[in-house]
Amino acid sequence: MINILVSGASGIVGYGILRSLKKSGLGLRLIGTTIYNDSVAQGFCDVFEQAPLTNDSGYIKWLIKIIKKHTVDLIIPGIDDDMYKWVDYVTEIEKNGTKVLINNPELISLCKDKWVFYQALRKENVAYAINSSINSDFNFLANKYGLPFILKPRRGFGSKGIVRVKTFEDFHMHRENMDSILIAQPIIGNEDEEYTTSAFCDGKGDFFASMTLKRKLSKDGFTEKAEVDNLDEIQDALSNLCTLFKPIGPTNFQFRMHKGTLKLLEINPRVSSSTSIRTSFGYNECQMAVEYFLEKKSIEQPEIKKGKAIRYVEDLIIYDKS
Repeated sequence: MINILVSGASGIVGYGILRSLKKSGLGLRLIGTTIYNDSVAQGFCDVFEQAPLTNDSGYIKWLIKIIKKHTVDLIIPGIDDDMYKWVDYVTEIEKNGTKVLINNPELISLCKDKWVFYQALRKENVAYAINSSINSDFNFLANKYGLPFILKPRRGFGSKGIVRVKTFEDFHMHRENMDSILIAQPIIGNEDEEYTTSAFCDGKGDFFASMTLKRKLSKDGFTEKAEVDNLDEIQDALSNLCTLFKPIGPTNFQFRMHKGTLKLLEINPRVSSSTSIRTSFGYNECQMAVEYFLEKKSIEQPEIKKGKAIRYVEDLIIYDKS
């Protein structure tokens, strides 16, 4: 039996991965980890282990202990903090007989900081790049981007921490954080023109399979409503971006259409929060990861069902075994 460990199993990405793996039909034994002992994670895995904080000095030692305890074959990060931690310890972790599902380290490093990533896009004259600035002069930014414009955390994910600047007073409240924490950007398109695409990449500049959802975000920055879509422009963008950054394995690309032109919001070099939605439509990237990295099977484009998805709150009941 193949043993898979998924971290951050209490979050939408983590338990989305677990749900997708359960639907794979591969007969996997799933180990879920999270720092919370009262989370939803226990409802989606076969074995639950409570984890220390990722930044704890003993975290890697704990992770290796759990890998040995359960003879783990593959570990998949369900939160960004784990991805950033694991990429620095891949060699040490894999000495214990497990495979770390981790993307191209250079891409992970770039995507950690939106300003650094923008510099890389600009250096390569990538047409999909959104003009960004760390200038702290309100008049300069207002003239360059118009009003309103947005301030976005250099490090972060989803739509968390975004500030919509309409006036000088709005900007002045955040001015001291420009460059060190925030970057400025024009408002690109609107929420009705946003797309999230996952591609399974080969690490050599191409991809085996992909799926696109036209989506709307929840207030927490995750996909709340989605519809299967397919844009030729996105396929072209994937080809160009994969050639440039050489991602490997599951990789998430987020786009918006702006005045008829496709723009890249960000790349998430990991499994994304909409993975369970994609699985329901026939694109199970977590199963692909098991088959590709552990079973050495080739990946082909699956047939994607058409339809819509809506996320809602539901109850998970765990009865006392006593």
